[in-house]
Amino acid sequence: MEHFRKLERMYAAAPVNGWFAPKLTVGQGEAEVRILLRPEFHHSAGAAHGTLYFKALDDATFFAANSLVEEHFVLTAKFELQLLRPVVSGEICAKAHVTHEDDRRIYCEADLFDSEGQLIGRGQGEFARSQMPLTPEVHYR
Repeated sequence: MEHFRKLERMYAAAPVNGWFAPKLTVGQGEAEVRILLRPEFHHSAGAAHGTLYFKALDDATFFAANSLVEEHFVLTAKFELQLLRPVVSGEICAKAHVTHEDDRRIYCEADLFDSEGQLIGRGQGEFARSQMPLTPEVHYR
């Protein structure tokens, strides 16, 4: 679906993603974010910093939610994160899906895996529909 490809291109164009170099795939009510870990992502104890867990899980749930809304951005209203085990190298992959929605919010869950397929984190988010339109000016093209 063209909406999904536009969301993927918008994500790739975000300035913050120049640093993290994530890869996004969007489907109907689902999304996946992959990030290749680099040493500069480590905290002082030598494992990936929790910001990587949050980024992958929040981005995946955000785009799973936005896959259901074609005219406007959604906004992260609430996010809960569980850090389950450390990861040092390889790739992390967040797999998200919409669990339900109501008039006010879209609810999503995501699991985060390391390169060996081990569960290393989980996240749950609530997303609100905004009035900010998805337009070419925000790289939605």
